Amino acid sequence: MDEKSTYMKSWEREHAVTLNVLRHFPADKQDLKPAEKCKSAKDLAFVFVSEYEMLGKAIIAGELDFSKKLHPPDSLSQIITQIEQIKEPFLASISAMSDADWNGTMMFMTGPGKMVPVRRAELLWMLLMDMIHHRGQFSIYNRIAGGKVPSIYGPSADEPWM
Repeated sequence: MDEKSTYMKSWEREHAVTLNVLRHFPADKQDLKPAEKCKSAKDLAFVFVSEYEMLGKAIIAGELDFSKKLHPPDSLSQIITQIEQIKEPFLASISAMSDADWNGTMMFMTGPGKMVPVRRAELLWMLLMDMIHHRGQFSIYNRIAGGKVPSIYGPSADEPWM
């Protein structure tokens, strides 16, 4: 299996797990902020939408464009619907990338005020790892809110396997 196919299978699997974690969150706690500097649960969930709608599309296109600001809808359930709707168009866009685009570079931020050329496939992998990172954050929000934390890579206190 080539790298792009591996990426797409990995992304699809992680996307499903992320949706499962989000669906277990108590809807009436969407404004929860574990600490002052933390995002609300709703705003953290919206990170999944904004990263794929802005950063994912920019990587696929090969050029960053932060001129458009996205705004979260009013409810966590609407955000989850948006995340569900990302799957097919995102995977179709990845599938349509030529090998030259997949392996090509684009200028990307690597530190304060620093832009360097980075392989676009590496940026897409980074985006996937960032989704996993934010899902981990969200699972903690879930626990704090009194929601159930589903199995992610193995059993959880709420979904034991034995």
